[in-house]
Amino acid sequence: MTSGPEHQKDALADWLRIRAEISWPRWNGERQVTGLPALDGFRDFFTTTRGDRDPEGTERVLTALEQALADAKQGRQLTFALLADWQRTVLNRDSVGFRAMPAFAKGGQERYGLALDTLARFEPCLSESTRSDLPLPSRAARTYLDVLFFHPFEDGNARAAMLALAFVLARDGVSLDQAHPLQVTRWADDADGAADLAVLLGILITAAERRLLNGSPL
Repeated sequence: MTSGPEHQKDALADWLRIRAEISWPRWNGERQVTGLPALDGFRDFFTTTRGDRDPEGTERVLTALEQALADAKQGRQLTFALLADWQRTVLNRDSVGFRAMPAFAKGGQERYGLALDTLARFEPCLSESTRSDLPLPSRAARTYLDVLFFHPFEDGNARAAMLALAFVLARDGVSLDQAHPLQVTRWADDADGAADLAVLLGILITAAERRLLNGSPL
């Protein structure tokens, strides 16, 4: 008996299974400074990772980043509709809906299932990005992974996840001056990896604010 894609393990189900069991780290960081770092880490990330091979697409995702940051400044709630608004810009489409089929990533190594209630389960996960029961790095990490593993769009989900991450941080007044360390493959069944992402975000936030406080460049 052969095992086709339809029999492949559901990575989204794995993520939903471990999501509530992850030992998210504590974080003692506090906003000590105000202002913006000399280098916009997310803008630099998109420019250097995509610029040469897709100049027009890079301009679109940078425009979407500006939309996300403006929405964060207004204190908007993260919803699928807000993600889709940014994604219309990213993909240069008039409308973008939730995917209609199971999705695959990592060269087919992960399959994200689809059920009648997948979108309905996605929305409350996004809404938890504002909950106070977790520190900011953990909330931002969880939101980033939610977008990756729900894989809501037919295309551009990695970009959508980074935009969501930038949004969650910006809504709390946080800007990173480097985002390249975030470019690590993440797996849906890796609870320790999820916690490590939160630790990394805490380090990046603290480092960016220390450099801003000291007036030193990256």
